[in-house]
Amino acid sequence: MRIMADRKMGEGKRLTVDVIIPVYKPDKKFSRLLKMLSLQTYPIGKIIVMNTERAYWKEEGFRGIPGLEVHHLTKEAFDHGGTRNAGARFSRADIIVFMTDDAVPADNALIENLVRAFSEKGPQGESVIMAYARQLAYEDCSLAEQYTRSFNYPDESRVKTRADLPRLGIKTFFASDVCCAYDREKFWFEGGFISPAIFNEDMIFAGKAVLEDDYAVAYAAQARVYHSHNYTCMQQFKRYFDLAVSQTEHPEVFGGLASEGEGIRLVKKTAAYLLKKGRPWLIPGMIVQSGFKYMGYRAGKCWRVLPGSLVRRWTSNPEYWKKKGREEK
Repeated sequence: MRIMADRKMGEGKRLTVDVIIPVYKPDKKFSRLLKMLSLQTYPIGKIIVMNTERAYWKEEGFRGIPGLEVHHLTKEAFDHGGTRNAGARFSRADIIVFMTDDAVPADNALIENLVRAFSEKGPQGESVIMAYARQLAYEDCSLAEQYTRSFNYPDESRVKTRADLPRLGIKTFFASDVCCAYDREKFWFEGGFISPAIFNEDMIFAGKAVLEDDYAVAYAAQARVYHSHNYTCMQQFKRYFDLAVSQTEHPEVFGGLASEGEGIRLVKKTAAYLLKKGRPWLIPGMIVQSGFKYMGYRAGKCWRVLPGSLVRRWTSNPEYWKKKGREEK
């Protein structure tokens, strides 16, 4: 099956593309996202929307969007992995592009540049199974968060394989479904996303594909979307709590790969950046935010010994724990 999928990519025919977007309470960013998708140089077949809660979807606001296909689900049914898998089942395209509803293409070449990444190979001929886009910060984003975006999403493309593990560590598997394209046949060959998933379904998928089947993960720096947040300290705590939970639940991917060192490096580089920009007074706030990230991460690593009430208070995904509780009964 893998040989057939690789041959398909090398035939030179124009690959078909569908876009899959989980949506919750769509706003102006989502409207801009749809507008920019309609202007892409590379043709898109379907835009498959997995909308959480029908009451929040205003039909009249999205009429006339080419290829738009909307499927509704309840908030209780939403799952980071399962909902995306459900969306992928509505596609028969060669390439499926997962996006979030607040990621806006920076130009009309986003899809073209993502598709181009699948023609790349790893140093040992490894096939690209997924290609993720560069994220640019919005203008209203804090200076520290702007630097974080450039730290995680540099301006140089790369293809990452198992050979990069000694040098990149956990960053070998770094990818983001904020905007990430997948070879659909290879995606299902690998079993799709883990479900239920509290968070991090993209990196879990990447890790297994790289470690178990020697696929490559491409970072397509020329494929760009605007995406950033100004999270509060507690929002950061909860986000990193969930991140750590996902890592502890998947030792087959993350076991033995420490991520704290990368976090410390980011803090140091961000402080240096703020000094360079002449904004030293922003450093204490950045350090406080980083502290909340670290505390959330450490708490998430220990979630199994925490009282259930604390886990439910510290997570940003309570529905996941409800599903998990039902499964374990």
